[in-house]
Parts: sequence; structure tokens; C-alpha cells
Amino acid sequence: MKIAILDDYQDVALACADWASLGAGADVQALRDPLPTAPQRAEALRDFDVIVAMRERTPFPASLLGALPRLRLLVTTGMRNNAIDLDACRARGITVCGAPGAENAVNATAELSWALLLGLFKNLCTENSNMRAGLWQTAMPVPLAGKRLGVVGLGKLGTAVAQVGRAFGMDVVAWSPNLTPQRAAAAGVTAVAKQTLFTTADAVSIHLILSDKTREVVDAAAIGAMKPSAFLVNTSRAGLVDQQALLQALRDKRIAGAGLDVYPVEPLPADDPLRALDNVLLTPHLGYVSTDNFRAFYGNALAAIKAWKAGAPIRAL
Repeated sequence: MKIAILDDYQDVALACADWASLGAGADVQALRDPLPTAPQRAEALRDFDVIVAMRERTPFPASLLGALPRLRLLVTTGMRNNAIDLDACRARGITVCGAPGAENAVNATAELSWALLLGLFKNLCTENSNMRAGLWQTAMPVPLAGKRLGVVGLGKLGTAVAQVGRAFGMDVVAWSPNLTPQRAAAAGVTAVAKQTLFTTADAVSIHLILSDKTREVVDAAAIGAMKPSAFLVNTSRAGLVDQQALLQALRDKRIAGAGLDVYPVEPLPADDPLRALDNVLLTPHLGYVSTDNFRAFYGNALAAIKAWKAGAPIRAL
């Protein structure tokens, strides 16, 4: 049984679970480098019986699945993966199973959201670069207390981000397509209309699940309504935001800046225009990356492989 573990960027997958417990008949290979094109994926993966995918880093459309004749089990870390064509998997007899992460994964993503927010409010990237260039105090940091934080999506993650905003003394408001005033009040924040949130917030943090309903929910009108002094932070999915509208707003300095952890193409190409902007704080999709989370991901992926091998798949999607 040949098993491929994909997108092991940090070279940690083999150390995060006891893969040897699969026995001598299992050949487990961790692929560190991304496979950016469909032909590369088909060539690299055609001889594997089992593939462990890290979140949505590698897409599995019907065209790729058709080029993998030996594939019988596809395990995704997490319990949701929009990059896998589940209908095509079922049609080809490929079992798809999920592998949950650590219970504290939400906290890790909320922490990164706040790292980006604080970095923007305090102008940390510019000040760090200027300090190394021999300069001193080149911009005015912005206090958080009394500012308005707009949270788009008030699930577990959005609520965690909102609670920190309240601790900083911010006025926290929230909006999502189905948010009720009662649910917002239970989280200690105020529900407002979408237009109100984007028009009045000093910072907007996005925490929605990407779906057909929410794709580009942060559209050109929403970005255009933001204050020139406001920041936008996205640690959820790039597809939630109109990327061209955001890029143009950042280029024209119509908003103060953005903190981004997610991108339409990942890894972010070296020549992507975002890399050249001085009002953008960029991180390489770190929101869910932690030792605890990866141990849970790979430990549960290993359990899924063992269960499938025994004829009783678990957490089938």
C-alpha cells in the first residue's frame, strides 16, 4: 500500500504520527514541495493507493481523480474540504475521510488574527524595517481602545476574536448573512447591517465559511464603504473577498491596510502584486498551523487509514 502525504511544507508529517504502525507493507512518503499544476499532480500521484491531503492546499477535481487509477482512499485533514470533488470520488469508488484537528485550533487562528490586527494598528512591519535601516519613530501607532472592530461571521472563531476586541476596550459589532441580534448579544457584541459595519468599523476581521452564498461577500461596495483609516484582516478564505477590489483599494490607499493569511493561489506566487505593497501585512496561511493541530491531523489521518484498511472507514465525507 503506497501512501502519499501532501504539502508537508515544514517537513513534520512523518514525526507527527506513528506511521510505522501500519506495518511493513505500507510505503509512506511525505511530499514537501507543492504540486502547482494538474500535470505535475497526476504524474507525482498516479502510483498511490492512499493520499493524505493537508486541508485545501491541493485541489482534487474530477479531472485529476480520473488520472489516478490506483487511488482508493483520500483523507483530508479537517472535516470539510471544498477542493475535493466528492461526487467524482463516489463515482470512482474512492473513499473520502476527514481527520479532525486539535480542539484549540480555533484559538490559534484567533491569535493570528490578532497578531495581524495589532501589527497593522501599531505599524510593526514598517517600524521593524525602518529600525533595521537606522531610523527611529517613523509613524504614529493607533490605540485600539475606543475604536470599532467589525467582525464578519460570529461563529466560534469570530466570537473568540470579538472577545479579545472587547478586552482591548473596543466597540465590537458583527454581521453575517444569518446573524440575529440575540446571538450577537449572547457573544457580548452588537449586530449591525453589513453596510453599517463596513462604513463605521476601524478594522474588519473576516471569519465566515466559504460557500456559494458567501463567495465575495466582501465585495467592491463593502470595501469602497470602508474608512480611509480602516484595516481589513482575512484569516478565513480568500474567496470571501473580491480580490481585485481589495488590491485596487490598497494600491490607491483608499483603506489604510490589510492583514492577509489566505490567498486565491497558494503558495502565493513570488511575483504576486500583494508582495510589493507597503500597506499589507502578509503571513503564509498560518492560521491553523501548530504542532498540536498537526499531531491531531496526522494522528486522525493514520486512524482513518487503519480503519479503512480493516474495512470499516471512519469519518467518511
